Amino acid sequence: MHNDDERPDAPDVEAAPVHHRRLSVWQESLILLAAALVLSFIVKTFFVQAFYIPSGSMEPGMEVDDRILVQKVSYWGDGTPERGDAVVFEDPGGWLAGSASEPGGAMAQALSKIGLYPTGGHLVKRVIGVEGDVIRCCDDQGRLLINGVPLDSSEFTRNDEDCDGPMPTQDCSWSAGPVPPGHVFVMGDHRDASADSSVHLCRGASVETDCVSGEEFVPVELVVGKAFSRVWPADRIGLLHRPNAFDELARALGES
Repeated sequence: MHNDDERPDAPDVEAAPVHHRRLSVWQESLILLAAALVLSFIVKTFFVQAFYIPSGSMEPGMEVDDRILVQKVSYWGDGTPERGDAVVFEDPGGWLAGSASEPGGAMAQALSKIGLYPTGGHLVKRVIGVEGDVIRCCDDQGRLLINGVPLDSSEFTRNDEDCDGPMPTQDCSWSAGPVPPGHVFVMGDHRDASADSSVHLCRGASVETDCVSGEEFVPVELVVGKAFSRVWPADRIGLLHRPNAFDELARALGES
């Protein structure tokens, strides 16, 4: 029998070197670009999206060609738009009427799909009424009435008419609501130059025979998010705040 201790030592075997193949600069660049595109798409889809303002309907707070950021977190789960929120929403049907277009150029449109360029084709308005609200224009001081309580909008609106909500008849005498569940009533801050909920009110068969009652309300499911920041032009960069008038309205209504 052989004694294991007497076996000759096994020859040393040198481990083969492991070669790690390095990616070329262009390959690394493509991977980083792809990761950035995926991240941008995720951020746009779930968190923040950029839009541009196509008209003067939200003056003075938002002007034509302003770039804004819209956050979506507030409306996750059971979160819904509140009075005073400046919201971006998809066209409920015929509101844009071809007046707003997508960003110019194929490259701009492609980048907008992944959140790297401000998006068009949406509307920006302020929520005036939520579920159950009745909105009436106007009291003897020209103020909108929400459930019978006046809303002092002088802080944030532009208006050349005699009352706070002259659209659509310019006579300060229309009403809307109650706002149905899952909907909001919206208006532009530039009261007399905004194709908003007040424009889509039915005003009687003698005026509009093809009007469908209820088209003045925007489904909450079409709301993309709440505008919270202006990022361009450089001299107007800043946060967009919910006007204090809506806190005062809520207190007057006994909601806070």
